[in-house]
Amino acid sequence: MTAKSRPRIFLDGYNLALGQGTGVATYARNLSLGIGAIGAEVGVLYGTRAAPSTNPLIREIAFFDERVGNPPAWLVALRRAKRMLRAPFGELAVPVPITGQVIATTFRDRLPHFDEIWNTQDLFQQAHAHFRIFGRELRVTIPDRPQLMHWTYPLPLRAIGARNIYTLHDLVPLRLPYTTLDNKRRYYRLNRRLGQRADHIVTVSEASKRDIVSLLGVPEDRVTNTYQAVDIPRKFSDVPMPDVAAEVAGSFGLQAGGYWLFFGAIEPKKNVGRMIQAFLASGVEGPLVIVGKKAWKSEEELRLMFDDHIRYLVQEGMTLRTRHKIILLDYAPFRLLVNLIRGARAVLFPSLYEGFGLPALESMLLGTPVITSNTASMPEVVGDAALTIDPYDITALVQAIQAMDRDEMLRARLAHAGPQRAALFSAERYAARLASLYERLGVPTAAGDRAEAGRLRLAV
Repeated sequence: MTAKSRPRIFLDGYNLALGQGTGVATYARNLSLGIGAIGAEVGVLYGTRAAPSTNPLIREIAFFDERVGNPPAWLVALRRAKRMLRAPFGELAVPVPITGQVIATTFRDRLPHFDEIWNTQDLFQQAHAHFRIFGRELRVTIPDRPQLMHWTYPLPLRAIGARNIYTLHDLVPLRLPYTTLDNKRRYYRLNRRLGQRADHIVTVSEASKRDIVSLLGVPEDRVTNTYQAVDIPRKFSDVPMPDVAAEVAGSFGLQAGGYWLFFGAIEPKKNVGRMIQAFLASGVEGPLVIVGKKAWKSEEELRLMFDDHIRYLVQEGMTLRTRHKIILLDYAPFRLLVNLIRGARAVLFPSLYEGFGLPALESMLLGTPVITSNTASMPEVVGDAALTIDPYDITALVQAIQAMDRDEMLRARLAHAGPQRAALFSAERYAARLASLYERLGVPTAAGDRAEAGRLRLAV
């Protein structure tokens, strides 16, 4: 495949623009790497608040910092008028030149792989407003139209002149409606409409695929499970263990192998309340470290930490501790988080429902034993390389924590099996699954060309 014949495949920057990232942001970054690995040109469409400008340097600056100054009132009014006139025809994407004139090293670990970046001001907010009013997707035009637009989330958007596919990670707002804040009626209407009108639906587990087919009525042959890629750069994963131990000790006074870890959003779906209850009841030594942003109903999930019989110190700088040494951190930079995972005795991830469950697999990749759920996607993702329990059964979780603490052979077996299981979800395997999907949708890739050449050689 020549450079000129490389397909242009775009994805959205809906979650990529978030400062601390999310699981879907990780998915989008890995998707961008996978698209690049199969020989396609990668475009990323953002929807930041930055106002458009005819000056390419200002557009580049505004991509990294939206505070570029307020345009005059007449120009704002003119732009609004033009946008209103264009409304029936959709939105227009504008290229963002990334020339290197802005020193963007700070953002290096957050940026996806890309060949080109485009932006439409407030695109995603506009799209949701458009759907609320008109009940249909907002159309967006990307000049020199890409062959394929891979939306990483169920967004009410459609790229004109491209094949539009959408990743639906899970249907938690429909399966566990009491664990999310979504408007369930609008969520169902949007996802059902996308299921009917998309060129294809992508998902990340067989469990999610079953939900999409049964709850949204999407024909099974229009849904493809590509799973996800789990990949941690070697500069983080290969830090020598003495350095890992020194960092967790210096940062938090923790002893490598002597603490337990949970990382993820603190919300009802993650089952943090039952996890804390089980940990306290287990009587094991060492603290439980919880790394995660407080989300909806986090107060209820953390209620035991504030009980007068348990609380010891409310706040120590950025760290919240209890008498039983439960440590709560809002956020840890990626390098520190990787070291926390590697230094943990085990990772607890007893989520009620997951479309994929990336934290469990990341921990397994790093050789850390995992206790997780036997619900939704978790059994098919972790296989027998983790300890699985009923996440609603606190007694079962207590017994699993005690078994993991006391049984050195169990920890050793899981530490050995984890990386082997995670290898099934490598970046290379993920890229091959993407290439197969895109080929079926009529978008040839370099990976597909190599596979076809291999088949021809075998035939000869």
